[in-house]
Amino acid sequence: MSMSDPKGSDSGLYRLLAWLSPGFPIGSFAFSHGLEAAAASGAVHDRYSLQLWISAIVASGGGRIDADILSDAYRASEAGDIDALTAANRRGVAFRATAETRLETTAQGNAFLATCRAAWPHPVVDCWAERISERGEGVCYAAAVGAAMAQADIPLDCALLGYLQALASNLVSAALRLGIIGQTDGQRIVAALEPVINAAVAGALTREPTSFGSAALAVELASMAHETQYTRLFRS
Repeated sequence: MSMSDPKGSDSGLYRLLAWLSPGFPIGSFAFSHGLEAAAASGAVHDRYSLQLWISAIVASGGGRIDADILSDAYRASEAGDIDALTAANRRGVAFRATAETRLETTAQGNAFLATCRAAWPHPVVDCWAERISERGEGVCYAAAVGAAMAQADIPLDCALLGYLQALASNLVSAALRLGIIGQTDGQRIVAALEPVINAAVAGALTREPTSFGSAALAVELASMAHETQYTRLFRS
């Protein structure tokens, strides 16, 4: 079976839901993207501050970087261009401000790619995976998702929407475990982030390559602080 085998009109939606589910084994539950340090410092302490924090990540921080990398990897994978896919992956790994955010993307990227290849193999993705393995390079999670989504014929806008919604939901889940908010407020935040994520998707689809980058310094500083935090629940 390959990623592009026809399995009915709902095949793409099925795989999108499976690959971005909290149950897909990439270990996303272990990462908070600096949120734990922000909570410890008091920068994030309630529903309002958490919503602003996640919005910044999606619109201007790691979410913006990932949306562009996912788009580049998707288009390269769709064209069967292994060189372009490798370049997108390399840039996705390199553009991380801290050691922990680099670990976050590569740990999840390696796990996603390995699981996808085991359950939904495809020649293009397999060829790319072997290329980066031979070079000893890490796997950017967003690049791996983009490569797989293209071969499953999932529309790019849907792939971006699903990816960014999963990112935001994982941060809400981390906040729940940190005791910042309760379950109902968590869902209020998820609802409030819908226009933010929709705007982020629209931006990723139209943004010029020269606009690549992020501007979420508070998040990056929190990530740096987390590296030496004395007690912690998360890896980032």
